[in-house]
Amino acid sequence: MNDLWRGNWATRTRIVTGLILFTFAFFHFLNLGLGLFSDEALDWGQDARLAITRSEIGEFVLMASLLIHAGLSIYTLALRRTLRMPAWEATQVVLGLLVPFLLIKHIVHTHVAHDMFGVNDEYGYVTVLLWDTVDGAWQAVLLLIVWVHGCMGLHFWIRAKSWWQRWFPVLVGVAMLVPAFALSGFMVQGRRMLLLFQDDQIRSALIRDYHWPDADAFATLVMIADYMLYTFWAVLALAAAFYMTRKVLSWRKSVRIKYSNGPEVSAFKGLTLLEISRNNGVPHTSLCGGRGRCTTCRVIIEDGGDLLHPPSAAEARSLAAVKAPANARLACQIRPTHPLTVLRVFRPDGKRGRAHASQGEERRLAILFLDMRGFTARTTGQLPYDVVFLLNRFFDAIVPSIVQSGGTVDKYLGDGLLAVFETEDEHSSARTALKAAENISAELAKFNQTLASEDAPPVAIGMGLHLGNLVLGEIGAAGNAPRTLIGDTVNATSRLEGMTKELKVELLVSEVLLHSAGHDTAGLKLETLDLRGVSEPLSALAVSSGTELMQVLETVHRSKRQN
Repeated sequence: MNDLWRGNWATRTRIVTGLILFTFAFFHFLNLGLGLFSDEALDWGQDARLAITRSEIGEFVLMASLLIHAGLSIYTLALRRTLRMPAWEATQVVLGLLVPFLLIKHIVHTHVAHDMFGVNDEYGYVTVLLWDTVDGAWQAVLLLIVWVHGCMGLHFWIRAKSWWQRWFPVLVGVAMLVPAFALSGFMVQGRRMLLLFQDDQIRSALIRDYHWPDADAFATLVMIADYMLYTFWAVLALAAAFYMTRKVLSWRKSVRIKYSNGPEVSAFKGLTLLEISRNNGVPHTSLCGGRGRCTTCRVIIEDGGDLLHPPSAAEARSLAAVKAPANARLACQIRPTHPLTVLRVFRPDGKRGRAHASQGEERRLAILFLDMRGFTARTTGQLPYDVVFLLNRFFDAIVPSIVQSGGTVDKYLGDGLLAVFETEDEHSSARTALKAAENISAELAKFNQTLASEDAPPVAIGMGLHLGNLVLGEIGAAGNAPRTLIGDTVNATSRLEGMTKELKVELLVSEVLLHSAGHDTAGLKLETLDLRGVSEPLSALAVSSGTELMQVLETVHRSKRQN
């Protein structure tokens, strides 16, 4: 877990306070959903929750987390050198800034009302107060905003973890159910309270029980909420003024960057060269997105390199791996403070006339290697025409299963092929790959029946299925560069397919792919394989025939449900 906490003190503090607030919101919404069952269940949940959050320690921790989290978020935003950011990050920031505008009234009319006027702010009081009002609609919106903002923060904090990726589809479903459960409970409770308030005697008793605020108390609460909103507006105005002041001052301390065979631009000091390129619309290749995992953003420093900070150990290793010259640097790692003249080594619009796809794209996808068994022995002594005829019939039989499942054949490898399943995410890619393997096996059985009717021996195959990071790009000389796949995942999948012959099975499916497809592998008998050229052992499910794959998986799932 140590890598989850990397970052400066502000980032770590925002993570901690964000987790506290997310936990509070989660149980608050679950509590609200208990209104689906009864008033007693709702009140029981609230009493249990308030025993913690209304205690001295709980109240201090919660309020401190709220103020610190909001304050640090605005502080971090004000310190940014540029407001350019990915769409997901911009969405999270906007949602976070909307929360205080809607939350302040809720806090004032519940927590402040309880402390100042002794209001019994049970859910019955809150639902009657909000029912059939504009404020009630906005509070429903607030619930959704808080939940989406929190879920986004949690996801983008730990999205790189394999266990999170494995459970992501399930967690998304749970995340969608929580606000639906909460809003349903609020509506059911609201209707119950509305019926009770139609009875004069019950209404009077409830008003006394809730210690309902009078007109003067409500006026005071409205005034407090307004002052708190004005304060928040003032904080935002100060942050904006601070940001603009720094921006103006930064222009006075800007740095000039001249691109060989490109423009000359002015940019803020402190940005990486890659950020400078992007902010000024200068095409700059970066296959890994500027995370320092590749060297495609590298530049040759033609002038000004002696004034740059030295490369870090990681950058030096990357440059050494590609035998880069001494004046080469990674654009995503250097932060120019003095004028530079640079040459981009790789350009999306470079002189070689290559399309953007030639630069490559990194995706996490499922791939399949397939090979015909005993092909050499089978075709020895046959005429070339007969060999080609057999292969074409074989591919005609099995390739439609790949295409119909959502895959494409990347390349044919003599008596085998490599297929990739390019879908919107790794979950769907893994599932389509499993479906393709099952269908290939079924179609092969039909093909072998045809061969049997011709007194020809049947065809046996081996298939390897794996999922991981791939680089998809056009590789070859300009004008003659077919798209292909490269990466460690390709090698591992090829080795996996090769092991099917040794294990005498038709199919090997990696545990990684099964997890990505949403299958629990705890009850499966997995093979641990040491594959040549693969750094770590790979766990995989061995299946005698692809047609048995889903049956094996469903048997394990059914056994777990019964237990």
